[in-house]
Amino acid sequence: MTSVVRIGCAGGMWGDDLDAPRRLVEGAPLDYLMLDYLAEVTMSILQKQRARDPRAGFARDFPATVVSVLPAIRTRGLRVLADAGGVNPVGCGDAVRDAIAKAGAAGEVRVGVVTGDDLLPRLDALLAAGHELRNMDTGEPLAAVRDRVVAANAYIGADGLVAALDQGAQVVVTGRCADASLCLAPLVHEYHWPADDWDRRAAGMIAGHIIECGAQCTGGNCLHDWESIPDLANVGYPIVEVAADGTFVVTKPEGSGGRVSVLSVTEQLVYEIGDPRAYLTPDVSCDFTGLALTQAAPDRVAVRGARGTPKPAQLKVSIAYTAGYKAIGTLTYAWPDALAKAQRADAVLRERLDRAGLRFDAIVSEFVGAGATHGTVAPQTELPEVGYRIGVRDADKAKVDRFTREVAPLVLNGPPSATGYAQARGKVEEVVAFWPALIDRQAVDVHVEVRA
Repeated sequence: MTSVVRIGCAGGMWGDDLDAPRRLVEGAPLDYLMLDYLAEVTMSILQKQRARDPRAGFARDFPATVVSVLPAIRTRGLRVLADAGGVNPVGCGDAVRDAIAKAGAAGEVRVGVVTGDDLLPRLDALLAAGHELRNMDTGEPLAAVRDRVVAANAYIGADGLVAALDQGAQVVVTGRCADASLCLAPLVHEYHWPADDWDRRAAGMIAGHIIECGAQCTGGNCLHDWESIPDLANVGYPIVEVAADGTFVVTKPEGSGGRVSVLSVTEQLVYEIGDPRAYLTPDVSCDFTGLALTQAAPDRVAVRGARGTPKPAQLKVSIAYTAGYKAIGTLTYAWPDALAKAQRADAVLRERLDRAGLRFDAIVSEFVGAGATHGTVAPQTELPEVGYRIGVRDADKAKVDRFTREVAPLVLNGPPSATGYAQARGKVEEVVAFWPALIDRQAVDVHVEVRA
């Protein structure tokens, strides 16, 4: 049995640094590389792409990423796990094999594809079987919006990923799994942690949670002492070195930028967790309250004390449905009296919309630079410029389209000093809304296929 498993994360979202995987693999001796691509909105985007093209629906840059680290896969035994499959893991797996073949390694790399998270094809059958998929926030049954659902994906856990690794997969592609499960799976595969070893499985999920957002735990997006974070242009992506007992160290490649400190790791640790006593995942319920973080050395933070309890009986389901149309128009007003001008423009525009009989399901105005982000918490001072941003949403696409013609005229017939009017006329876009729900885990069937 290996003494430590080294897992790096070189992507915290779809759109992260494209060169980070290669840099991380070349800069440190990794056993596994994980890449997290998915968020709720990403799933909706991918589903819409697949509706236009059945071959689409996955992160298109992932096959090239695999090729960028192919030397390490072939010669160093590196294994790669990613949720890049989106709503089309099978298509993603095929694209990865094609990219490997074009790179001159056809048949040399075993690619595993994990499916079963996509519930959209089974949605009506599940509803008929009594799975109401009620909105976790409102309690409303999914039947209320069933005709507008465009995506429905369960958050699966590490089991399918482990099965793929056990079958010799060197690259594992999945759809919507829990982000941190990409880290837990290699540890279960390597250490054979029992299914009911909740403490060590919690440790694996917590390690994954710390690194799942990429450089966010190595100094990126770091609130504490952000001015002094060194060399962010060359920020190092995170690595966890996990021992068989579940203790681990968070670090980054030697010589890379950024910083790994107790504070940088803690910021990520408490990111999006809800109740720290019971962070629910498909694999285990994690208790963060007994964790101990210590600065073991420069850019090395040791973590111990993870505790876990049995995994929940239900899985979370991320559902997306269409909710009308939206458009956003923007103008910028310059000093002096920038805020007053922007506020006057808003009043003028709203009066004109009302006079034209244009009333919307929702209309929102923001004055960016004058408290749009933090409201009254931020200090109010004389502002050199203010961005005026107004958006509408409505079920009637024609009304939203008419709105897009009403903002630009303010440049000539509204308050003075407006600029940035090339963006004044917004683009009409379909609104995709989020519907969180729960489903019995027995209703979700996970399948694994591994082949070169």
